[in-house]
Amino acid sequence: MKIGVQLPEVEWEVSFPEYLEMARAAEAAGFDSIWVGDHLLYDLPRGARGPWEAWTTLAAIAAVTDQVEIGPLVASTSFHAPPMLAKQAATVDAISEGRLILGLGAGWNRREYDAFGFPYDRRVSRFEEAFTIVRTLLRDGEIDFHGDYYDVDRCVLHPRSPRPDGPPLMVGSIGPRMLGITLPHVDAWNVWWSDYGNEADAFAAQKTTVDEIAESVGRDPGTVDATCAVLVQLEGGGRRQMGNYGAESNVEPVTGSPAEITDQLAAFGAAGASHVQLVVDPITRDSIEWLAQVTELLGKG
Repeated sequence: MKIGVQLPEVEWEVSFPEYLEMARAAEAAGFDSIWVGDHLLYDLPRGARGPWEAWTTLAAIAAVTDQVEIGPLVASTSFHAPPMLAKQAATVDAISEGRLILGLGAGWNRREYDAFGFPYDRRVSRFEEAFTIVRTLLRDGEIDFHGDYYDVDRCVLHPRSPRPDGPPLMVGSIGPRMLGITLPHVDAWNVWWSDYGNEADAFAAQKTTVDEIAESVGRDPGTVDATCAVLVQLEGGGRRQMGNYGAESNVEPVTGSPAEITDQLAAFGAAGASHVQLVVDPITRDSIEWLAQVTELLGKG
């Protein structure tokens, strides 16, 4: 099982030099992957706040790390024209020399859609067309597509990703319709911690449901990686801010000593997770360095 960490969004205002130091610290701590959220604006008790732009950030992280995988958790297909999203992904994959995992989703936070002028209606239908364009460009290099929401006239993706089939694709959704669209094509699926309860047994139950949907669309579940975000709370944590998503959640975080956290994370591997992304509270460089004890116990150090 691979272990990743999500960097801050709006928990605190991180200077970009410090953000890159956190990425370097995560690689040094033995994490397999580094993730950033693709969001633009949240309404929080202390006012409207947003994170750094995801794709620019991923390019910078790619340039200052060497081995760790990187990705958006997950990129909203609504925030860019689909061919441009494919172009950004191919570029970041090239900068990182083939370390990008392309997580994709339909988005959920209406506040940022309205603020930045993106249509919020029919998000799954829009996603379906965007997903077709993005995956085809990354895997085949060209497409001519005319749909209800997007028109792409003889588009060619050049230069291509350093990997012939492009970066691996991951869908960030457990919605039956979204899974029906994506499971025939993706390499992995991901579920957010508050959507399954943040417990290994609950993740196993969710995996059973996704496996059944995979089989119904003709996909062997064993060929699709099951991944999940896991909320981990360390000393000084007070719940991570993430707008109104899961605001009423009573989900309990993973806590304890390095050995206790290691045991709880190992249970996710036993439940079928091939990759977990730690959503750490508080998310600081000190927290990342403290978690090096966990990655070492998991055999990552």
